[in-house]
Amino acid sequence: MAHLAQTASPLGGASPSVDWIALMGRRDVPTDGIEDYCTYLAGGLKIRGIHLGLNRVQWDVQPWRAALRQLRRESGGWTGKWVLLQYTALSWSRRGFPFRVLAVLHILKRIGGRVAVVLHEPSRQARSPRRWIDRLRGACQDWVIRRLYVGAEKTIFTVPLETVPWLPASRSKAAFIPIGPNLPECSLIRENSDTEPRRIAVFGLTGHDIAYEVSQIQSVVNQAKERIPRLELTVLGRGSVEARTALEKAFAANDVKLSILGILPGEQLAHHLASADALLFVRGSLSLRRGTLLAAMACGLPIVGYDGPETDLLIREAGVEAASSGDIDGLAAALTHVLSDDKFRQKLRKRSKSTYERHFSWDRIAAQFVGVLSND
Repeated sequence: MAHLAQTASPLGGASPSVDWIALMGRRDVPTDGIEDYCTYLAGGLKIRGIHLGLNRVQWDVQPWRAALRQLRRESGGWTGKWVLLQYTALSWSRRGFPFRVLAVLHILKRIGGRVAVVLHEPSRQARSPRRWIDRLRGACQDWVIRRLYVGAEKTIFTVPLETVPWLPASRSKAAFIPIGPNLPECSLIRENSDTEPRRIAVFGLTGHDIAYEVSQIQSVVNQAKERIPRLELTVLGRGSVEARTALEKAFAANDVKLSILGILPGEQLAHHLASADALLFVRGSLSLRRGTLLAAMACGLPIVGYDGPETDLLIREAGVEAASSGDIDGLAAALTHVLSDDKFRQKLRKRSKSTYERHFSWDRIAAQFVGVLSND
């Protein structure tokens, strides 16, 4: 059994016919955002005549040494080809110490592959700075990220370069290419109707502190309900099923219609997002690293969330109403404004869709990859 698996994709795996290779670590469950990213990128590149083979080092299925031996055997035909090495800390380590991805980088360079590291996480992801183990984990992640940057021929950042403080002044090998939405193209746009309830979508809960996120959702929605009596709340994506009990308890005392949908196929997800009037985002600040926000833009959905250091100009171009970080009352006021003002809501819809088409469509992202990797 080959543990350097060829991931199912329209383009097949790492056959001699592929032009570029996307190399991933272990598969995430229940959904794998990195695999979705690579699959949609492959579709965008195919239109431009480039075949992207999707492959995976399955170090979680077999011992690391065996996985690396398999990589050496199966990467022999990658000489001279671009290998897009996908990085997140947990895709290369069970506990967030991703040192072995450097061994993968070494093998790829030794066989003559042209390595472009795609940094989905440009800095540490440790949870709590107060715990020594998290401080150590974060320091190790920062060190690995910097070594990947030094060793790669190109490094793709999914956030603007000016938001990455550790980058050197000379950035010739660095490029910013945003991620895109992990869902099919969406053509449905919800029209205003005075006879329908206003629909709020929450796409994804972190799972780290569900009680806190549910309490924020409850407070914001309840304040909005004081002005807008007929409200529906749809919670979908990761963490939504796990939060069911907390959500049902939070909204048991009022008549907000609550729907909890869990993880959905892309077509159904796009339908539910496009059918909403606003996306409420409480998982930290608005950032281009949040695929949920890009999915909302793709569906022409107004976005209500917290401002923050990664809320850059590209996000502000979209249909966004932001409150200061942690300002729940401000967030509730922003949501109420979006839901109650029909003309304003339609203006935000158009801005979200236009921003998506200009910057975040998979055709646009594929064009940027071609531009960066063809610029030798």
